Amino acid sequence: MLANVSGLQSKLKLIDNSKVFQGFVIFVIIVSALSIGAHTYHLPSWMEQGLLLLDLGISVFFAVEIAIRFLACENPKRFFSSGWNVFDTIIVIGSLVPAGGSAILLARLLRIFRVLRLVSMIPELRMLVNALFKAIPRMGYIALLMFVIFYIYGAIGSMLFADINDFLWGDVSVAMLTLFRVSTFESWTSVMYETMAVYPLSWIYYLSFIFLTAFVFLNMMVGAVLDVMTQETAAMRAEDDAPLGDHDKPASVADVAELKAQIADLKKLLQTTR
Repeated sequence: MLANVSGLQSKLKLIDNSKVFQGFVIFVIIVSALSIGAHTYHLPSWMEQGLLLLDLGISVFFAVEIAIRFLACENPKRFFSSGWNVFDTIIVIGSLVPAGGSAILLARLLRIFRVLRLVSMIPELRMLVNALFKAIPRMGYIALLMFVIFYIYGAIGSMLFADINDFLWGDVSVAMLTLFRVSTFESWTSVMYETMAVYPLSWIYYLSFIFLTAFVFLNMMVGAVLDVMTQETAAMRAEDDAPLGDHDKPASVADVAELKAQIADLKKLLQTTR
């Protein structure tokens, strides 16, 4: 019985690790994304019925695929220890919700998220997402510093320019929104020229703010993400090289153990000859 279970598990593992199977899963995910987009158009009734049948078939396929991955794993706890496996399981279970009645909107929303399974299937995309999540703490500190700069410049702008244009500089919160517009270069020159008509040197205010936000802080954000991406790329390469190193290490340990056993036999032989 155990041999049959082990044989079935090895076959499922071969299927799960197959490049053909993984490529077909990616193909089904792309087809699922196209079918979701097709639902947004006004289509004939027969085509709508066809899309519903296609959606049902995709949901069944994803359920079978996640079952294969779960059964191919030797330890169920190890399967759910991966955040990507948990994410895929939630998406697959959510897509099995019947798309009818009051739950039709929820079912459609859950089916949209099936497109994100493309990220979990491609290692390079997983690396990018992991790098993004790991860079969030660093980006959070940069964003906090940006907020401080926005607040200081917003308060200064509200004090100086509120009389010129109360709609843009009436209080600090509105001034910060105006500064966000300036930082995105959305018609910022019209805002600057309006204040320069009263304060000719106000261009210093705008240029210094743009220099800090659009150049310094933006490059800091990019640098934080690139630093984490470099670490993730190195970790992924090390993980790819790990199986080779793991195979070499047990062989060397076995050789050392055999050599120790031979030395012990030689010692016993010498003691007996004495």
